[in-house]
Amino acid sequence: MAKARAIVKRRKAVRNIRKITKTMQMIATAKFQKSLKRAVGSKPYSKKVRELVKELAGSIGNVDHPLLRRPDDSNRTNRVALIVITSNRGLAGAYNGTVLRAATAFMKQQEAAGKSIDLYVTGKKGATTFNYQKRPITRRVEVSDNPRFAEVEPLANMNFISAGSQKPDVMTLLPLAGVDAASAPAGKAGAPAAPSPTPAAKTYAVYEFSPDPQALLDELLPLTVRTALFQAYLDATTSEHVSRMVSMKSATDNADKMVKTLTMKYNRARQSQITTELAEIMGGVEAMGG
Repeated sequence: MAKARAIVKRRKAVRNIRKITKTMQMIATAKFQKSLKRAVGSKPYSKKVRELVKELAGSIGNVDHPLLRRPDDSNRTNRVALIVITSNRGLAGAYNGTVLRAATAFMKQQEAAGKSIDLYVTGKKGATTFNYQKRPITRRVEVSDNPRFAEVEPLANMNFISAGSQKPDVMTLLPLAGVDAASAPAGKAGAPAAPSPTPAAKTYAVYEFSPDPQALLDELLPLTVRTALFQAYLDATTSEHVSRMVSMKSATDNADKMVKTLTMKYNRARQSQITTELAEIMGGVEAMGG
């Protein structure tokens, strides 16, 4: 009887855990849907701002701006600013682990190249890990669970893929890669691009700029950095919620399987107990009759 009671207690505990994981799954699903709407809604704006900057850079020709990549600059610093975005809470599956492994691998790669790392960390999980590794953190970045542009913008002033796939990504924020004169058609402002001999040539829009392209570029390049960083925070938040949703669903499914297994064990233990009791009763009857 003691074995059957232990199984009943364990089954009750598993059912209580299942209620918790099911509730957490429902909450994560609601947050994921809201976060996904924000992340998807902001992507066209971020993409269009970057395309416009490319058009402007192409119209100017030789662009000289501190936010653009200049591979031939002999005065480039050996310091790298790395922003690591993690969550404040656990129970999000492999989300934090994969992000931190990717960050650690990137830091080792940069340090092997002789560069020093200025580490900026968002989320308690990342801060705890780097403190345990005794890595100095330049700054803890506090951002709410639903990132707002006003929270991310000060950091900019100094990749969620789909619901079924998330992976950590090291994105180069500064200097801006790919935004240079070579990435857009050369020529004067407002003039159409020279025709390309290849049939698959990309067609660029024709703009009339007011004020001049250089003034617009000075305004749009910082905006490009801010929107790219804000998009990274939105994607990270979406990835966190979908990872937690999948993790809690898996935990709920495992709890269901465990309840079924424990029920089968309880039935077998109960049947064995009943058989033993019947055998004892029959033995007593036979003894009395004898």
